[in-house]
Amino acid sequence: MDKEPDPAKESASVPEVAVPDADFRALYETHFRLVWSALARLGVREADLMDLTQKVFLTAYLRLPEFEGRSKLSTWLWGICRRVATGYRRSSSVRFEISTDPASLAESTDELVAGVSDIDSEHGADVERILGKISEAQRLVFVLFEVDELDGPEIASLLGISLGTVRSRLRYARLTFRREVQRLALERASRKKSGR
Repeated sequence: MDKEPDPAKESASVPEVAVPDADFRALYETHFRLVWSALARLGVREADLMDLTQKVFLTAYLRLPEFEGRSKLSTWLWGICRRVATGYRRSSSVRFEISTDPASLAESTDELVAGVSDIDSEHGADVERILGKISEAQRLVFVLFEVDELDGPEIASLLGISLGTVRSRLRYARLTFRREVQRLALERASRKKSGR
């Protein structure tokens, strides 16, 4: 006496959630640069940026119907980037990868030597070096505020920390950044003075 389930009733009770391709295409085109640069700043190697960018957008595509609009879409994407980058940095293939191709080892060494000698001409390398002096927690808040132009409450929501913690980390990151910029300026001035 079991009744057969009525497919029409079952499909009516389970809402079909579909994300229009046009909406996702707009999301991708609008936020590609943000995702790419966020992953790069969060420690993803250049060789892996495209794969992880795709992973972020795949995650966003699958979760877009769940997005409630309680934050900006860019803030939501930043959170996905942060989780993807954290998983990437924790993966054993990233931590213990060893290049065995002699040609790529020689190339890497040449690039490193060239990078050290040309550091004066490349502000990007200087910034990366300075950011490397800031703790990861402070650096993340600093980059979100100064580069991605998120405000304090957005950062607090994104990172799951209090607004006071955001302000504290930002203040200490700025102090470290200023100190390192001054140190770099003094190094350059002394090199110019000594004629190096």
